[in-house]
Amino acid sequence: MGEIVGAGLLAHVPTIVLPEADRLELNEGKEITLVTGLRQLRRDVFERDDYDTVVVLDSHWATTVEFVVTAQARRAGLFTSEELPRGMCRMPYDFPGDPELAHSVAAFADKHGTWITPVDDSYLPIYYATLNLWKYLGKGLPGKRWVTIGVCQTGDMEDHLRLGRALADGIAATPGRRVLLIASGALSHTFWPLRELRDHEASDPVHIRTPEARAADLERIAWFKEGRHDKVLDTMDEFWRYKPEAKFFHYLMLAGALGERRCAARARQYGAYENSVGTGQAHLWFDRPAGGWTAGHTAAQESAHA
Repeated sequence: MGEIVGAGLLAHVPTIVLPEADRLELNEGKEITLVTGLRQLRRDVFERDDYDTVVVLDSHWATTVEFVVTAQARRAGLFTSEELPRGMCRMPYDFPGDPELAHSVAAFADKHGTWITPVDDSYLPIYYATLNLWKYLGKGLPGKRWVTIGVCQTGDMEDHLRLGRALADGIAATPGRRVLLIASGALSHTFWPLRELRDHEASDPVHIRTPEARAADLERIAWFKEGRHDKVLDTMDEFWRYKPEAKFFHYLMLAGALGERRCAARARQYGAYENSVGTGQAHLWFDRPAGGWTAGHTAAQESAHA
């Protein structure tokens, strides 16, 4: 039986893969803690031997009529971003996939009332929401498999929770598989307009697009640290006012896999809460509680949702 052994809500901003000199120039001579945070996360979690596959829930990959899970035995090539080719240009990547797991996840689509297709096309594009994190957390660890699942732009909150449920079942049904999940994406996500943008490239949260968006992000980070996934899920209507990246679908898929409102895993933060041209960014990692992902969910929390 497979299991989810760790999970994270991680930022993938283009800044992290710029040369160090460029990062320092944009950030008043200081390193951004999104970089130092990923380096520490690699040391603490990704260099361990207690997992074999990473599944990235990619906020940049938007499908339309179904969820798609990558099913190649290996993905390799060069990546140039259509969004920022100056900063992400001909980036090499090469890592094994996990076709067995991909097909197992897809097999649970009907059970959860959704549509999931495994695709092994070697020409399937890759997105930097996956690749930037692999560069920090997977490159140089050749035995670790990486799989990506995109968000579905026609789906809603319930659809993405259903994907997460199917993902959890697919992992459980894959013998011996030990999986790390990454929800790759931002919190609030409104950019500064082009003519103002270059005045707001430093990482200080004072540059977040509005004080209200910054407050909403910080409130949810606090809830994650308390293990209150129920509060995050119950206030999605409120959070959508601040336009979280991909409608926060990357996190909703993660929540669906971890028990949704019953998930009580507490986050530990790597690096600070930082700005990226108006958007709210943070690295939050959830270790699986000793009793499982829903261990510690209280009766009071349960009655609040009855």
